Amino acid sequence: MAARKVIVVGAGNAALCAALSAREQGAEVVVLERAPENLRGGNTAFTAGAMRVAYDGVDDLRRLMPDLTEDEIAVTDFGSYSTADFLDDLARVTEYRTDPELAGLLVEQSLPTLLWMADQGVRFMPIYGRQAFKVNGRFRFWGGLTVEVSGGGPGLVDALAKAAAREGVRVEYGARALSLLRDDDGVHGVRVRQHGTTREERADAVVLASGGFQADAAMRAQYLGPAWDLAKVRGTRFNTGDGIRMALDAGASPVGNWSGCHAVGWELNAPEFGDLAVGDSFQKHSYPWGIMVNAHGRRFVDEGADFRNYTYAKYGRRVLEQPGHFAWQIFDQQVSHLLRDEYRIKQVTKVTAPTLEALARKLDGVDPDAFLAEIAAYNAAVDTGTAFDPNVKDGRATRGLAVDKTNWANRIEQGPFEAYAVTCGITFTFGGVRISTDAEVLDTDMDPIPGLYAAGELVGGIFYFNYPGGSGLTNGSVFGRIAGTQAGAPRAA
Repeated sequence: MAARKVIVVGAGNAALCAALSAREQGAEVVVLERAPENLRGGNTAFTAGAMRVAYDGVDDLRRLMPDLTEDEIAVTDFGSYSTADFLDDLARVTEYRTDPELAGLLVEQSLPTLLWMADQGVRFMPIYGRQAFKVNGRFRFWGGLTVEVSGGGPGLVDALAKAAAREGVRVEYGARALSLLRDDDGVHGVRVRQHGTTREERADAVVLASGGFQADAAMRAQYLGPAWDLAKVRGTRFNTGDGIRMALDAGASPVGNWSGCHAVGWELNAPEFGDLAVGDSFQKHSYPWGIMVNAHGRRFVDEGADFRNYTYAKYGRRVLEQPGHFAWQIFDQQVSHLLRDEYRIKQVTKVTAPTLEALARKLDGVDPDAFLAEIAAYNAAVDTGTAFDPNVKDGRATRGLAVDKTNWANRIEQGPFEAYAVTCGITFTFGGVRISTDAEVLDTDMDPIPGLYAAGELVGGIFYFNYPGGSGLTNGSVFGRIAGTQAGAPRAA
């Protein structure tokens, strides 16, 4: 059996998992990272590091998180999150369009893949604070999201990069893949430009894992529609769809929700692209505990429709659709202690006031009279007879409004009041290339393109309209590992 050479395009979570698994097969592995070393890691470096994983109970979590203490276990209800639960959530939020074979593989391989990552040196921990509140002396995890990487996205990139270096993977920085080297027998490498020089890098197989097209304003407007060129980019400026274009040019089949994306509420005055110094903290995801209003002073979404994990990735689109492409999130002192840490950073557009009347005058761009009328109508509609509980979908709702709030509805009445301005932040795009369950890129005749594999955000067919929080990193890891294993496996000479 002859050892193979594998090129991996990209250096984020999916790419590095592919590189490590290809190396396990004995392949020589070269990673081509478009960014310089200090900006490496793609979108992974900008995430908070949550990873959705199916588990049967605390014993599975002990395997994944050996640092979990007996004291933590004693005060925590970790529950379980079965493969059926994970698959149901994935199917439900994608309106049952997710590819059943790929979705099934993602779910079934989530725990084995995270355990494999732990063997590579990735450290996991429970998401206390963001995913479990202490009620009556016990933490209870909710929304199917329990596990995060120690150090968040940057910690994940560092751990995988160290593992890659240890295993002899060669990483080339400032190396932008331009096109695939393809003939009738398949893909044999890439053309790459590095430090102003273009060359051919030949290999037995190529794994594309270079992200979606979210950082390309023209592609956003072309595929997502009007105003998407105005969205902020949450992550790296280097994810401009290179891998997708290369694959399509080589005959790959496009698939998935090309007009859809993961987009969230994002700091109104954040820069055009993500800032590694701030990371994921421009996000503003505590809206279930308050309300959101637009320039007309009106609410426009059901903030309590579901746990944040199942609505945040689609509500950015709703914010972008509002007049002026912004909204204000409103909270009072009943819930201010529940706000996530991202509300306490310096780079935040925030106003406070002792009364609602004073707050209305501070909401830049909002009709104050309409806002006060909206608050009055909302407060009058709250069912105060149902107890508020942030750990469960508590059914504390409004009744009779044009847009009712389904859970966690509290009157906005205890000052001082706080308001935070948000716009739309795009994370990644949902359209991409079609792959098999072996992560082979399929052509427009649905046949594998020999020597070409793909993983991560540039794969289409898994997420539509929305996604369950934490499943993006897991998706990249699962299919990155599969792609690397298949690309690197020795073939008969």
